[in-house]
Amino acid sequence: MTTSVGIRDRIGCYRWTWFTMTMATGGVANVMHSIPYQSRWLTGVGLGFFFLNLCLFAMNCILITLRFCWRPGSFRSSFTDQMESLFVPAVVTDVARTATIFITICQYGIPNVGPWLLETMGALFWIYVSASTVISAGLYLTLWSTQVFPIHTMTPVWVFPAYPLLLTAPFGANLIAAASSSGRLKSINPVAIAMAVVTAQGTGFLISFMVCAAFLYRLMTQKLPRDNQRPGVFISIGPPGFTAAGLVQLGSQTADILPVNFMGTEHAIYILRLLSYMVGLWLWGLSIWFFLVSVGSLWKYIFAEHRKKISFQMTWFSFVFPNTALITATEQLGKAFDSNGLRIFGCVLAAIIVLVWILIFAKMLRCLWNKEL
Repeated sequence: MTTSVGIRDRIGCYRWTWFTMTMATGGVANVMHSIPYQSRWLTGVGLGFFFLNLCLFAMNCILITLRFCWRPGSFRSSFTDQMESLFVPAVVTDVARTATIFITICQYGIPNVGPWLLETMGALFWIYVSASTVISAGLYLTLWSTQVFPIHTMTPVWVFPAYPLLLTAPFGANLIAAASSSGRLKSINPVAIAMAVVTAQGTGFLISFMVCAAFLYRLMTQKLPRDNQRPGVFISIGPPGFTAAGLVQLGSQTADILPVNFMGTEHAIYILRLLSYMVGLWLWGLSIWFFLVSVGSLWKYIFAEHRKKISFQMTWFSFVFPNTALITATEQLGKAFDSNGLRIFGCVLAAIIVLVWILIFAKMLRCLWNKEL
């Protein structure tokens, strides 16, 4: 005797991994804003992704709340489940992700709205930095206290609890840029924001760097991850990509951020700008290297004569959101060095990432319709 599966049962299976969808959608909106050759239709596309992301985020919040209400104990178990717990930070990350809710408001809203929005986003920045620091440490402590992760199961998904910290640089840089373009830089404290950004971003990157070092050890001793874990390999692109994009954007604004005689020297502005650009190039190169490794790990699924198939999971959106960091970093470096080659390369990557998002989103809808997800 078979039992039909109703909508209530399906909502009961809703997981934190669904928030990777909104991370990817918001990331595409940010990519649209970072393209240097702006036009009205590109702005329209970016706003379309932004408003779609708002709707998807609200849907995720409602459905996962229903899951927790209808299945008592599922909220607590989601923090101790070996796989699902790693994606809990997707909620925190999504709220302030580059080009998701907060950042896209900075990009599209602050220059066109009154000073109240800038002051609100300035306050939210400090709340986000504080919350992301505490939550990141708390999530890692929870995982270390309740779970055991064998090295042969290791993927860059282990970086996820540090992702909220990795987004402080894009958030702070876009906040300062929006304040400067709207002529209201004095409404915030750009020096304090920049120093907080460097501190939090550095912490997040160092944590992720150590995790990625462990991932390289795992690859040397255990080969590539299993089929259903391959999308997680792309997450290694994000930490250096987000850090490079944020630092380069901050460096390009040093004249607006720092006073003339910062640290007792009139050359501090130029020194820090040059330093941020060089570090950005270094990290951008690392992000490119991880990108090549990640794409190469999919060779047998795309180009091999006897192709294998990976069953669809919401983690497929990992093909999108880490790569948005690489694209925005490419565009920021193109702007910093006035390089048409980097700008065009970034535009090509942007077109590809939009196509990948469309294919994954369509695949998700098809799996939902066929009750395969």
